[in-house]
Amino acid sequence: MSIIYPSAALIDEAAALLDAGELVAFPTETVYGLGGDAENPEAIARIYAAKGRPANHPVIVHLAPQGDPAYWVQSLVPDAVKLIDAFWPGPLTLILKRAAHIPAAVSGGQDSVGIRAPSHPVAQQLLSAFSALRAGKGGHAGVAGPSANRFGHVSPTTAQHVRDEFGASVHVLDGGAADVGIESTILDLSRGFPALLRPGHVSPQEIADVIGVAPRLPDGTDATAPRASGTLKAHYAPRTPLALLPFAAIEPLLAAHGSGGRKIALVARKSSAGRWADAPNVHFIVAPEDPQTYARDLYGLLRALDRANVERILIEKLPDSIEWIAVNDRLGRAAAAFEAHE
Repeated sequence: MSIIYPSAALIDEAAALLDAGELVAFPTETVYGLGGDAENPEAIARIYAAKGRPANHPVIVHLAPQGDPAYWVQSLVPDAVKLIDAFWPGPLTLILKRAAHIPAAVSGGQDSVGIRAPSHPVAQQLLSAFSALRAGKGGHAGVAGPSANRFGHVSPTTAQHVRDEFGASVHVLDGGAADVGIESTILDLSRGFPALLRPGHVSPQEIADVIGVAPRLPDGTDATAPRASGTLKAHYAPRTPLALLPFAAIEPLLAAHGSGGRKIALVARKSSAGRWADAPNVHFIVAPEDPQTYARDLYGLLRALDRANVERILIEKLPDSIEWIAVNDRLGRAAAAFEAHE
């Protein structure tokens, strides 16, 4: 089904709202963002208030294709230039030292800032229109845009997901379903070496191929790492309790669940599920076999399961390999939201 993107008039209307300090939800190739003027502390405060986001948790600045990343940072280091040339526009966020004239609010009070240029055509049109408005006033333009959902909840990959979160209180540009489906890769370049803070579609190997050195991977021991979006232990969680387990640990839970009452949701490979795929007390979903499809479908699946009136979501643990690092990251944080209640 073909997607009808917003008209130029709707794009201009949304850009004018941003210029006035209001919020606009917009599509990117990763997830939908809740956007506000990145140089307007009041607009940034509105983002935090709408999401219920802690004030020390930074947001990412989104730039138009023709935007100047050097305006936002103290220094555009050589590795950043290489990565921008290789992956922008696209799902890669770079963390660099924040320029002194950029509000600290956008960085959660830190001296660093995250910047990226999305590839979704509607995001590019909105950012370009906002840039044109600002250029007419002699200014620059960037849109602070964390995911358009309540803090800690499942990120939105469609305009309807945003409406489900905020109703009519937020202006939404509909650009269809997100192609990537999980948030951008976040790479820190603010400390003199590359460090992966959040895995995403752009892989560690792809980064290494461009800059000639493998980034440090997140292992919980990097005490000097800047805070970054989506890196809290518990995040991306549905409202229905979720557990991520090897199938050998899932099977006893299914066996112990009686046939009365609500079903248990099972997300697993068909080869693992066996008899449980057709069990009357199980709501079975076949897990995608490849990491790109799993990532694209993940948040929509979790939102659908929240609506399915299931008692619990059991997800088969994925391979512990670099190809699955991004999906494992999101599922691990979603499950962590419920581990304290086990």
